[in-house]
Amino acid sequence: MSARLLTELSGPEVTRRVTSDTIVVQPTGAVEHHGPHLPLITDFLLADHIGGAAVDRAAEEGLDVWRLPTLAFTKSDEHSWAPGTVWLDESTMFDTVVQVGRAVALMGAGSLVFANGHGGNVALLQVALREIRKRYGLKTFLMPTLARTPGPSGEDADERGLGIHGGAAETSMILHLRPDLVDMTKAERWVPDHLAEFERIRFNGGPVSFGWLSNDFGTPGVVGDASRATVDYGRALWDVSLDEAVASLHEIARFDPAVRRPAVGTVTAPASVTR
Repeated sequence: MSARLLTELSGPEVTRRVTSDTIVVQPTGAVEHHGPHLPLITDFLLADHIGGAAVDRAAEEGLDVWRLPTLAFTKSDEHSWAPGTVWLDESTMFDTVVQVGRAVALMGAGSLVFANGHGGNVALLQVALREIRKRYGLKTFLMPTLARTPGPSGEDADERGLGIHGGAAETSMILHLRPDLVDMTKAERWVPDHLAEFERIRFNGGPVSFGWLSNDFGTPGVVGDASRATVDYGRALWDVSLDEAVASLHEIARFDPAVRRPAVGTVTAPASVTR
C-alpha cells in the first residue's frame, strides 16, 4: 500500500497537510476484457501500481504529493461486447472525474493529476481537465502510467505499431507485477496486419483517427502480439514507466502557465542584436 494514500489520513490531517502546493494524483484504470490470457483488472493494476509507486518516490524526493484510491470502473465501452467488462457511460464517467476535481479543490490542493492506465479514458479525461480547471481553478494534468520502450530482446518488434491492447507490453507488465494472473499458454499473436498498410489512418499519432470496438479486428479482443511477452520486458517497462511518471510529477510541481513579466519599474536590458 502506498504510504501517501490520502484517504488514510483523518479529516483534520487533510486540513493541516494539504495546501495550494499539494499535488493530488488520481489513478484511473479499468475492468475490461483483455483476451484469454490476461485478467480483467490489467489496466487497473497498471494505474494502481505505477501511480502509487510514482507518488511514493516523488514524495521521497521532496514533492508534496498524495494519491487517491484508483478508479476501477471507467469508460471501457469499446469492450462492452465481452463478458466481465464493467464500464461507465461517458456522461457518468465525466461527471465522476469532475466531481473528484471538486472535492480535491475543496481540500485546498492546487493540482490534480490523472495517472491513466486505460487508453479508452484519454479523450474524455482531456475534456475533463479543462472543465475542472474552469469550474474549480485547479491546475489539471493527464499522464500515462505505461511508458513505451523496446524490449530487451525486441519482444515488441513484430506488432507493427499496433500493439495497443493485450499485446507484448501489457502482458509483459502483468507478468512482472502479477504472474499468477497470466496464462501464457493462451497468449498468441493477434495483430491486424492489414491496418499497418494505412499511412494516415492510425491508432496513435496519425492524422486520421477512427472509432473502433475491440471485436472489430477478427481477433479475440486483443490487438498486439502477446506471445512475445517476457518477464524481462515487463521489468524494463516497469523501470522506464516509473522513471517517466516521477519525472512528470517533478515537472508538474513547477509548472505555471502564466507568462512571467518583469515587475513594474524594472528595466530589462534590450536583447543583443547580431549584425
